[in-house]
Amino acid sequence: MSGLKKELGLLSVFSIAAGAMISSGLFILPGLAYFKSGPAVILAYLLAGILVLPSMFSKAELATAMPKSGGDYFFVNRSMGGGFGTIAGISAWFSLAFKSAFALVGIGAFASIIYPEITIFQIKLIAVVFCVIFTIINLRSTKHAGNLQIFMVVGLLILLLYYVTKGITHVDNRNFDVFMKGDLKTLFMTAGLIFVSYGGLTKIASVAEEVKNPSRNIPLGMFLAFIIVTIAYVLVVFVTVGVLGNNLLLSAPRFYTLTPISDGATIFAGKPGMYVLSIAALLAFFSTANAGIMAASRNPMAMSQDKLLPSFFGKVNKKHQTPVNAILFTSGFMMLVIFLPLETLVKTASTMMLLLYIFTNIAVVIMRESGIQNYRPKFKSPLYPWLQIIAVLVYIFLIIEMGTIPLIMTSVFIISGLLWYWFYGSIRSNKESALLQLVKRIKAKDLVTTSLDTELKEIIRERDNITKDRFDELIESAVVLDIDKSVSKEEFFHTIADKVCVNIDKSSDYFYKKLLEREAESSTVLTDSLAIPHIIIEGEKKFNILLARCKEGIYFNDEAQKVNTVFVITGTHDERNFHLQSLAAIAQIVQDSNFEKKWLKAKNIEALRDIVLLGDRRRKV
Repeated sequence: MSGLKKELGLLSVFSIAAGAMISSGLFILPGLAYFKSGPAVILAYLLAGILVLPSMFSKAELATAMPKSGGDYFFVNRSMGGGFGTIAGISAWFSLAFKSAFALVGIGAFASIIYPEITIFQIKLIAVVFCVIFTIINLRSTKHAGNLQIFMVVGLLILLLYYVTKGITHVDNRNFDVFMKGDLKTLFMTAGLIFVSYGGLTKIASVAEEVKNPSRNIPLGMFLAFIIVTIAYVLVVFVTVGVLGNNLLLSAPRFYTLTPISDGATIFAGKPGMYVLSIAALLAFFSTANAGIMAASRNPMAMSQDKLLPSFFGKVNKKHQTPVNAILFTSGFMMLVIFLPLETLVKTASTMMLLLYIFTNIAVVIMRESGIQNYRPKFKSPLYPWLQIIAVLVYIFLIIEMGTIPLIMTSVFIISGLLWYWFYGSIRSNKESALLQLVKRIKAKDLVTTSLDTELKEIIRERDNITKDRFDELIESAVVLDIDKSVSKEEFFHTIADKVCVNIDKSSDYFYKKLLEREAESSTVLTDSLAIPHIIIEGEKKFNILLARCKEGIYFNDEAQKVNTVFVITGTHDERNFHLQSLAAIAQIVQDSNFEKKWLKAKNIEALRDIVLLGDRRRKV
């Protein structure tokens, strides 16, 4: 266990995702994007949003199945193995850090409104100061960081609404006369450039372990953020282009404005409008930097817990319950990349994000096809697997179009990640992957339960707040039989009598006769495929449960010739109340519409046991 508190509700999830999106991608990038593609930048923003949809669906599925710190790293590591997991962890870590550094530079850039003579170096020094401030906030607690995020995002959305409603009446249609600068390839290249604008949407997966009710709040928060922010992007960029047109461009050496939204507000609202939207921009940069440090720092922490990084990164502060060393290291890295050129910063962040999304979509395919029983997402991606396949192909195309320098930098990260795994991680970490399970499944039908199955079982318990009760403890130690041929009721009773008699201190014959007597009174067959023989025996403080599956069927009587599922309950008179509780628990579990299908498909006795342990029922603790 990581020791992290579940402090983030739906509003915090929405605010982290939305706040991480609305920042430099909206308040700085439109000028650069307009320089590349002209007014078609509006379509580029919409296209980038459409392109991120498959990854949003995939991450929502993975995050509801495995709500653990580390997000993309954790998903890829458990699906594709340690080597790919290391690359994904480094990519997620650094792409989030790059995007957050981009936002911090944006904070410095807006100082030019107050002090026009400010130098690039001074802008970046301001960025470093704010990096320190947000590091301190994140070290204090996730809850404080989350609450700050809510305040900033709500204020930001109100100011953007003001910008759109006030500015739309000042749009000059002539600014759209030459709509497309370049061809479709240019449009896709621009969409790839601003893809980083949507990168924050899935940041919440990195702090999934700290989200309350993750099965509901993660997908819902992500979808709300996507819809609201995409609408905001398109409307704000439309108003900005419509108001400014070619005024978004400057002469050498920069060629484009770094404050496009504030410049637009100046046209229709004068100096007050400029200051109001500058405040909005600063709120956006603050929210992205704050959320970026929060999300990025969880990747090295998760990698440390899997022994792919030194234990130093996994240290959690006992007082504030935050990953202190991971936060400090992430912030230090961000202070360094702040000093990279702006376009290099943006393109590298987008390229690494695209690489990460490729891994995420492949991870969903592997997890589903591996046959791992305890992979149980609460949300499932639609149009599987075609959505994932198309996304991977499109992302590869966009990476190729990003240019040489980002490709080189990304390649360096990949090679570094592989080398690190080869010389450090591979000899320390032994986490099993779904990819290995998929290969085994292709080779053989009968597989033993994997450590990944066991880990996912514990994740489900934590996700669904399942606290073990006495029934769970009995099932964990219960005898589970998987009978491979059709048998009669008598044969079945003889078989289980030999298994149960030891646990109840009675002879096999005694137990066998009790079963026959109980069956003679009234059949314990409840449906065509389910029977629950349950008997009371002499003595005190004795209770036992046995589970059995017979795919070919047990012949109980003429009306029930192929019973596949049997729960055998044995208890003394003083256990009568618990006897009834156990019957009620089993009744709740088998009511699941998919129970019989899962029971017959389970690959071994441990998988059968897990179906009961993770069944949906009320627990008495």
